Amino acid sequence: MRSVRQYTLEDFSEFKTKLLHWGQQFEEATWLDSNSYSQQYSSYDAVLAVDAFTTIKTDYYNGFDTLKEYQGLTSDWIFGYLSYDLKNDTEDLISANQDELCFPDLYFFQPKKLFLLKGNILEMHYLRMVDDEIEEDFKTISESLILKKDTVEQPCGKVKISLRITKDEYKEKVNEMLAHIHRGDIYEANFCQEFFAKNSCIDPLQTYYHLNDISKPPFATFFRMNDHYLLSASPERYLRKEGQKIISQPIKGTAKRSQDIDEDTRLISDLYSDPKERSENVMIVDLVRNDLSRTATKGSVTVEELCKVYSFKQVHQMISTVTSAIDDAISPVDVIKTTFPMGSMTGAPKISAMQIIENLEKSKRGLYSGAVGYFTPDGDFDFNVVIRSILYNEERQYISYTVGGAITAKSDPDKEYEECLLKAKAMREVLEGLQ
Repeated sequence: MRSVRQYTLEDFSEFKTKLLHWGQQFEEATWLDSNSYSQQYSSYDAVLAVDAFTTIKTDYYNGFDTLKEYQGLTSDWIFGYLSYDLKNDTEDLISANQDELCFPDLYFFQPKKLFLLKGNILEMHYLRMVDDEIEEDFKTISESLILKKDTVEQPCGKVKISLRITKDEYKEKVNEMLAHIHRGDIYEANFCQEFFAKNSCIDPLQTYYHLNDISKPPFATFFRMNDHYLLSASPERYLRKEGQKIISQPIKGTAKRSQDIDEDTRLISDLYSDPKERSENVMIVDLVRNDLSRTATKGSVTVEELCKVYSFKQVHQMISTVTSAIDDAISPVDVIKTTFPMGSMTGAPKISAMQIIENLEKSKRGLYSGAVGYFTPDGDFDFNVVIRSILYNEERQYISYTVGGAITAKSDPDKEYEECLLKAKAMREVLEGLQ
């Protein structure tokens, strides 16, 4: 049982900053922040989980069964991630590409201390509390003095970003992908490329602050597992469970933003009516509908929104919302297992797309295009898609970010490369632009 205490906050924004800074003392931490983005499906404005009471950490082999057992045994809040390479647990697939980040394929922990923020209300849920630890921690956090830096001064000096593949190599590989599409092997596939820095180090918290400030996404994440960090400005939800309802919100379709209001409005209209972008989105919606149907009650899979354009600080995105209902007998982990990896990061048909992706990409995806989130004691869950993210292995001094896009029959290799650079802009600016 958890001890629970509720507080009313005078300054929500200031307390959030203090809380995340306070959480840096722990080697296990998950921070999830909606940045007050208005959305239909949401439980909290921000969440912090720290200090592991129990954990699981494993490779892909029987990964989902391990998670299912752990989630059932704890019957508590658990936080963690699913790497893209858990695909190898559900299908006859491999991950043989270069891996410099060395994140485990699956990791979850049961936090001793949990903070749930909604509006100006804070709930603190503590496991095995010592004396009046909740009151003492609340006082310590509230009275702390924290200053966020306007610029990010990296502790090892300038970070120099390298490309895993050149622009010409990228275009060659996109043309290979197009050849598969024209042969009928696949309709669409998400092709990604890695940008990285070796022998480099960063201040994870300040880097996260800056990335979040220039993006303000609804699924921002600061994640720490000992010396492994994820700093994410993700705009995309993978999967959410509310009681018997399942919600998936794939993103396909991206356009830049403009400072000029009229031009920005035109860019929204152009994205919404672009036949290539819409076809990308519709194909993935069909894939998601098929995935959800594997656990859905008969006739319950519904497309609530199709190709709706949402605006974020950096880009406009085309998002669809697909929902289903499940029977009480269905395990929440099985809903994830039958839909993972998410269609927006694979392609259609899914297995063929993943096989081709593995052959053409040069880096193991790992946590990129996986998911970070949580399960509640009642078996509900919410997970993002790990995109627009910086991954950092502090011990190996290796920094990485990966970007990609959907390749369809109408794709132009030069335009696809430009879209990758647009998606990479925020991460590159954070790491290189402000020293």
